[in-house]
Amino acid sequence: MVDINKCCITHYPALVLGQKAEPVKEINDNIRALAEKMKDIMVKNQGVGLAGPQAGVGLQIFVASPDGTKENAKVYINPVITPSGKIVSAEEGCLSLPGISGRIQRYSRCAIKALDLNGQEIHEEAEGLMARIFQHECDHLNGTLVADKLSTVAKIAAKKKLKRLRENYQP
Repeated sequence: MVDINKCCITHYPALVLGQKAEPVKEINDNIRALAEKMKDIMVKNQGVGLAGPQAGVGLQIFVASPDGTKENAKVYINPVITPSGKIVSAEEGCLSLPGISGRIQRYSRCAIKALDLNGQEIHEEAEGLMARIFQHECDHLNGTLVADKLSTVAKIAAKKKLKRLRENYQP
């Protein structure tokens, strides 16, 4: 049972961000409430996606909205992605790593298989921004952050900001 009232944006170096998320075993009212809370957190922080670990919950769930609105946000539970296409580089940031961004290489297309809030299996094909969001959020579910994917030069540039996040971290 997730305590929805304790869910909030989780910043690096919170342990939950570096761990593999557990599958959602049962889609119930608690999980539906978590999804709503995650949409609110995403919109409040002006994001286009938010994974369970970013809300402090180590579960395989994420919300995504390519325009950053709650109305267009969709929920993906226990997702499995299959990236395809060419590898493209684009500027990418992360709500859990404020002030840190860099050019991240990702596949241009992505297929996703997941469950929706009714427990129905969904299949989608995405390209461009939505494919990038799927890959970014699934990285979170596997304990991988944007900082882990930065080039060596970008990691050096982000070193002070990461240190500041560690020093200011309040569990």
